[in-house]
Amino acid sequence: MTATVHEGNTAAALRTGPVYEWLAKAAERVPDAVAVRDETAVWTYRELDRFSRSVCAWLRAQGVLRGDRVVVCLPNSRTVVGLLYGVIRYGAVFVPVSPESRPYQLTALLQDCRPVLFVHEERKEHDRDVPAGDARQISVEQLLADLPAPLPRAHADRADRSDVALLMYTSGSTSRPKAVVCRHEQIAFAVAAVASRLAYRPDDVVYCRLPFSFDYGLYQVFLCAQAGAALAVTGHQPEPAVLKFAAQYGATVLPLVPTLAILLLRLARRGRQLPPVRLITNTGAELTAGTAAELRSVFPGAAVVFMYGMTECKRITIAGADEDLRAPGTVGTALPGTTVDIVDEAGTVLPPGQPGQIVVCGPHLMDGYWQAPRPTDERYRPHPVTGERALFTGDFGMLDSAGRLTFLGRDDDIFKRRGMRTSTAEIEAAALDVPGVVQAAVNPPGSDGRLHLWVVSEAGPADVLRGLSERLEPAKVPDHCWVREQLPQTAHGKVDKRRLREAERELPEPSTPVTRTGTKP
Repeated sequence: MTATVHEGNTAAALRTGPVYEWLAKAAERVPDAVAVRDETAVWTYRELDRFSRSVCAWLRAQGVLRGDRVVVCLPNSRTVVGLLYGVIRYGAVFVPVSPESRPYQLTALLQDCRPVLFVHEERKEHDRDVPAGDARQISVEQLLADLPAPLPRAHADRADRSDVALLMYTSGSTSRPKAVVCRHEQIAFAVAAVASRLAYRPDDVVYCRLPFSFDYGLYQVFLCAQAGAALAVTGHQPEPAVLKFAAQYGATVLPLVPTLAILLLRLARRGRQLPPVRLITNTGAELTAGTAAELRSVFPGAAVVFMYGMTECKRITIAGADEDLRAPGTVGTALPGTTVDIVDEAGTVLPPGQPGQIVVCGPHLMDGYWQAPRPTDERYRPHPVTGERALFTGDFGMLDSAGRLTFLGRDDDIFKRRGMRTSTAEIEAAALDVPGVVQAAVNPPGSDGRLHLWVVSEAGPADVLRGLSERLEPAKVPDHCWVREQLPQTAHGKVDKRRLREAERELPEPSTPVTRTGTKP
């Protein structure tokens, strides 16, 4: 028996037209239902549809052509949702960028995708010198002031299902991020497949704190339109206001990454008002069993759903509601209409229970990387058995006999130490099991061979390392533990391990294997 898993639903049943059709249909079906709200106002589906068609008229006035790139560097808002739909329904390519991006990052991105328009907030002092090449730079304030009357649908809806809709920049092993090329048909299949599992409802309010530059955040826009649900977003609000706005919006669905989950729990312990949450989803980084248990305690009646995916195909597996309680460590089974295999280094498909690289096939596989044929060919290759186009994820996992996937870590997170194979995920999970530890991060050993553990913890470093020695073999226990008040985060809310690696290079050689400091890395 192999570890190949085919989800029963056919891919054909999940195929649909261009992504913007969900908005147009919602505007016809439930025109007065809330589509999106932010801190300032609410738009119905009729209003969102009308705004997006005004964006189409504005793009036409700017001379934008089909396939042109439009970079949008803005915090989450109603306006950004309207820009997204306007750009992709007009046949242009939407390129979301984190508003936290620095000039160095923006310069590289703009040189790479060569947009015709670069939409941003009123320029901040440190952003004034960002070279945009031939792109016209325009502030969102100016755009809104110049917005014309909406085009009729017949003239606004220019994209078809084979057109590129998104360039999603994702960090990888290279020094510069790469853009994943996403067509309407691939996005639409992924959304339909995810929706078939998560089943958002028309009365749901999905509170999205995750930036739209992160596909987990951006796809909430499409999932809400598909279900006719309401999307609630915040832009500039500080972290202490997160739970306040979730409660104010009446959030019923919370898409979370672990750092956001920990923040919500910390705020909830202070007695803040809680929203009526019924569903919590997690992907992007592992949510520990302890954090999941606390979320269930704080939000009684809320189901927790674990998922696994990557931008190169959006989503790969989704677990059932609270399935982690019955199968600890699972991130679920393959999406409908897709295939998940586990293969060894020779490309042989492995049986259940054997760890190896995760390989995925299905209509949700994106085109590859923007103007990067070599990295594309390395990641997307023929399946070793069927010969169909497959995504070799670079992630390691294991399937059980029921087809449930356990994620074991990335290829570059797995290493041998003192002759023993281990992974950063294994060490981090053990650290989080130590009482008092609320966050943990480990990089593979650097050139000096030292293994560093970074934690946010009420326990001291000696206690953390002692706890690890009770849970792991000696070869897997880090050399040093560094306690911080908080760990650095990426724009997507994940722990920024690159910054931790940079901090490790600057650390002095400690006289003992235990070090404590309260400064940030």
